[in-house]
Amino acid sequence: MSNFEVLNPTTHKNTCVMTERSEALGDNVQYALTFPLEFRNIQSCYPIFFSKSGETGEFFPLALFGFEQNENLFLDDSGWNATYTPMMVERQPFLIGYQGPDDDLKPIVSIDMDSPKISQENGQNLFDKHSQPTEFLKNMMIKLESLHHGHEHNKGFITALTVEDLLEPFTLEITLDNGSTNQLIGFYTINENKLLQLDGPTLADFNSKGYLQPIYMAVASYARIRALIDKKNILSK
Repeated sequence: MSNFEVLNPTTHKNTCVMTERSEALGDNVQYALTFPLEFRNIQSCYPIFFSKSGETGEFFPLALFGFEQNENLFLDDSGWNATYTPMMVERQPFLIGYQGPDDDLKPIVSIDMDSPKISQENGQNLFDKHSQPTEFLKNMMIKLESLHHGHEHNKGFITALTVEDLLEPFTLEITLDNGSTNQLIGFYTINENKLLQLDGPTLADFNSKGYLQPIYMAVASYARIRALIDKKNILSK
């Protein structure tokens, strides 16, 4: 469970955030949400798939880290072993919320006080002795703002994919070197055949809105499945 509080220097003057990556600090997750403006960096390390909310029916993109729940194949004794860490992982334990009337919502920074990354003794301080944000917190707020813009852009991206019916269900069954099997179900991929059939005006519209590049970044990321399987084989020996 989460316990988000609006961040302020009075309540959280002694609050610290531990930035190491480990299972004990909540990093052993199968996937993390991502967004199109991040796909170029994501595809360099992780497969990009889409999932569908059971409550709203809306699609959302994600970076895959493992084949089972609570499995992160990029996590080892040294921490997060990849050249790029997704921003939704980096932002933990912070979140942007909103307050005010519907026609004048103001963004606010919240912090999950139940996160295992929270400490009163170890880690990065959030405020200095003058109750001003530390460099760590300033940098985190910049990341949160980027996430906000990224997710706003994502809304149009997902709408474009669904209007053109470019998402299709995906099932992957792998057999490991030790004979055991793993099945990846419940995810969606870009339908490459339908992508190839898009007409010129649609492609031009996608390109002008910044949707075309992330589509191809997502398609290119499927090559990262092989690396995940290799990591799984090493751990399963």
